[in-house]
Amino acid sequence: MVSPTRRRVLASLGLSIAVAGCLGPSEPDGVELATPAERPDDDWTEPEWRPAEGAPSEDDVASTTAVAGLEIPWDLAFAGDDAYLTERDGGVRRFDASALAEDADFGPDDGDVILEGSSLPDRAAPGEGGTLGIAVHPAYPDRPELFVYYTADDGEIGNRVVSYDLESDTLETVLDGIPGATIHNGGRITFGPEGTLWVLTGDAEDPALTQDPGARAGAVLRVTADGDPVSEPVDWGDGGDARTYTLGHRNPQGIDFTPQGTPILAEHGPSARDEISILRAGGNYGWDIVRGGPDDPNYGGYDEYDDAIPPVVNTGPETTWGPSGLAFYDGRAIEPWENRILVCGLASNALVVVTLRLGSGNEELEDDDGVRYDAAWLDDRFTATAHTLFEGEFGRLRHVESGPDGSLYLLTSNRDGRASGEFPSANDDRIIRLDPA
Repeated sequence: MVSPTRRRVLASLGLSIAVAGCLGPSEPDGVELATPAERPDDDWTEPEWRPAEGAPSEDDVASTTAVAGLEIPWDLAFAGDDAYLTERDGGVRRFDASALAEDADFGPDDGDVILEGSSLPDRAAPGEGGTLGIAVHPAYPDRPELFVYYTADDGEIGNRVVSYDLESDTLETVLDGIPGATIHNGGRITFGPEGTLWVLTGDAEDPALTQDPGARAGAVLRVTADGDPVSEPVDWGDGGDARTYTLGHRNPQGIDFTPQGTPILAEHGPSARDEISILRAGGNYGWDIVRGGPDDPNYGGYDEYDDAIPPVVNTGPETTWGPSGLAFYDGRAIEPWENRILVCGLASNALVVVTLRLGSGNEELEDDDGVRYDAAWLDDRFTATAHTLFEGEFGRLRHVESGPDGSLYLLTSNRDGRASGEFPSANDDRIIRLDPA
C-alpha cells in the first residue's frame, strides 16, 4: 500500500481550505492557490490493471501510412463504422473506419467533408487556434451527434464547443466563454466512462486566470452533452463554475482514462517542465505558481504547497516533450504496450510510452533503460518510466488514438509552421497506423 502523503493526512483530518486559501507560501504579488469550498473525497483505490512486462519497443509494431496529404490534422475519433478527423485550418472529415484499419495511402478526398470550417460561426485560426478537438456522442449512431471544440473571434478571441447533428445538419452551442488567444487554447474533448463530456482549456496567455475557478481557463471542465454541470459537481464556492473539475493547468491537450475510469492528463510546461498527472476532483495543479521540484530556479516546488497536486511526471527544466494527445492503451492487440500511457510529442518529434507501476522502489526497473520519474515530490502512488520511440521518424506528433481493433493511429503536425529538418515531407500531414508486428 502506498504511504500517505502530507496532503492525504490533511484531507483525512477534514482540513479544507476556502477558495484562494493556501497552506504554503504565496507569491510576492499575493496570488494564492484556489481550492474548493468543500474538498471532495479522494476516491482513489489501488488499480486492478498492471502494465505489460518488459520495456516497450518500436519493434513491437509495424507502421503504415493510412492517409497522406492532410493539412494540420488535430484530433481523431472512432464511432461505429466511422472515423472523424479535424484539421486545424479546416473542418471535419469522415473516413471509413474499416478502410483505415486495412488499407493504405488514402488521400484527403477519400474522406467526406461533413462540416466545413466556414460553417462554424465566427471560426478563426489565430496562431495555435482553429478547429481542434472532436468527440462523438456515446449513443452514436442512435444519437448521430459530433462535438467540436474550436476557436472563435466575435470581436474577442475565445473558444467554443458545439454539437453537430449529422441528420438535421444543425449546430448548437454546448459551451461558450472559454478564454482564447493565439497560443494556449487547450482544445481536447472526449466523453468519459460515465458519459460526461470532458473539455481541456488553456491559460490563453493569461496565467492568473488558471487560479480563478470561474474563468474556465487552464482547467479541465466536465459537463453533460448539453453543456450543463454534472449532477455532483465540485463546489468552488461563490463565483466558481460548477463545470470546473480541476484547475491550475497551463496548456493541457491530452486526456484519457484507465480501465477503472481514472482520468490521466498531459500538459505543456514552460520551457520544458512538461507533465503527466492523475486527476483528482477539485485538484489544483499549480500553474503558474508551482511547476517543479525543490531545486527549480524559476517556480515554486510541489513540496512547498500542500494545495498543489503533484504530477506523476515532470520532465524538469532541461527536457521537453511538447506533449499533446494522450491515450491509455488497454487494448490487447499490441500486447507489449498493454496498460501503458502513450503521449505524442511535438517538440520531441517522438511517441513517449509511459509505464506506471505502483509505489516506489520497483526493483524490476533496475535494468530498464527508460527514464525513471520517482522523485519524492512527485505523486507517490506510482513510479513512472518513460521510453522515447520513433524519435525523428514521423516528425511532430499531435495525437494518438486507439482504433476499434486495437491498432493505434498517429496524427502528424508537420505543416503547422514549426517543423524543422526534413519535415514537412512531400506526403505530410499523415495518419499513421501502428499494427502489432
